[in-house]
Amino acid sequence: MRRWAFSLAAEFGHVDITDEVARLVEESGVQTGTVTVSVVGSTGTVTTIEYEKGALRDLRRALDEIAPTTAEYDHNAAYGDGNGFSHVRSALMGPGVTLPVVEGRLVVGKWQRVAVFNLDNRPRDRDVMAVVVGD
Repeated sequence: MRRWAFSLAAEFGHVDITDEVARLVEESGVQTGTVTVSVVGSTGTVTTIEYEKGALRDLRRALDEIAPTTAEYDHNAAYGDGNGFSHVRSALMGPGVTLPVVEGRLVVGKWQRVAVFNLDNRPRDRDVMAVVVGD
């Protein structure tokens, strides 16, 4: 098990954590199994993506279309914090990913990277947890 903390910018702050996850897998000694990586909180996400400017802009644009920051959200009316869109985006993307471990290594595609995103309307320190299970 490993826990990391990342300080991320508001609304779409992100960080590539693939190397950290791969290192954890190698240190775990697990040869065949899975690693689950998850963000703690209801306005963040962990996903895989080709971590390059174009794909990141495309993801941001898709989120803006699906759950615009300017839409009306009942959450905002109830709590007045203006981050209803953040909760919707996080719920749609999910808190994390589970990836295979084969021959003691994290299995990802050539361009596939593991990334953490802060979807909240203010900067956040995001806690990320990872657990490796298997033989």
